Amino acid sequence: MDRPGLADFLRTRRAGLTPGDVGLADGPRRRTPGLRREEVAARAGMSTDYLSRLEQRRGPQPSEQLLGALARALHLDLDARDHLFRLAGHRPPPRGHRADHVPPAVLRVLDRLEDTPAMVVTDLAEAVVQNRLAVALVGDEASMTGMRRSQYYRWFAEPATERALYPPQDHATQSRTLAAGLRTALTSESSGTQARAIVERLTATSPEFVEVWAAHEVGRPPSRRKTLLHPHVGAVEVDCQFLYTENAAQALLVFTGVSAADADRLRLLDSLDAPAPR
Repeated sequence: MDRPGLADFLRTRRAGLTPGDVGLADGPRRRTPGLRREEVAARAGMSTDYLSRLEQRRGPQPSEQLLGALARALHLDLDARDHLFRLAGHRPPPRGHRADHVPPAVLRVLDRLEDTPAMVVTDLAEAVVQNRLAVALVGDEASMTGMRRSQYYRWFAEPATERALYPPQDHATQSRTLAAGLRTALTSESSGTQARAIVERLTATSPEFVEVWAAHEVGRPPSRRKTLLHPHVGAVEVDCQFLYTENAAQALLVFTGVSAADADRLRLLDSLDAPAPR
């Protein structure tokens, strides 16, 4: 771990970002250029004290997961992300399509979506990063680990919690749609190995999955319009817009209210103190 190099790199990249780059308002009386430590720390899901220690050459070696979060918080491209990993004493993640690195251009769009829920998802239905309203709407999916990161897995393995967000009459359709999406991921160069592991686990544990999987549906697109049942604001009908990256390994998913009443319910999420329970 190159502590001096890591400290200098973090300070330099933080100073090179403006609040507008990450969707924040330019507040008055900024004594130094760039983002404040607390702003970067909040975006990376870490404590300001820990970031301070890293920038002062004192902190313990950060984990690969934390480095990935820092790379997103600082809007690093792949070359800069790999450099960050090396400075911290880690081997950079493979540059295959499966990496959870979000392109800076996609992050810039996400950062500007302050008044509507939005999140970046992979082709395995995993949330990589969510804005605050997306966490309030569907829960903190980006912090999940292992197979639980994939909605394909959670839908069949954890129906009591995962399906609480959907009206019972929509469950059968959602099961078919997710099974079809998982089958598509099987042939993906980026997700095939993980998709096969999920299929094997669900085949061994979920009779419902076995039944739906036997239909061999593939290429069934996700619904562009769905109803979500939120425990605090009630039923919300949303349009789901998917904006795909160039290699189609990730998509920016944006939720908008179908009616004025639905839009009002989404705005109510802004006043919630806690995310949707999952």
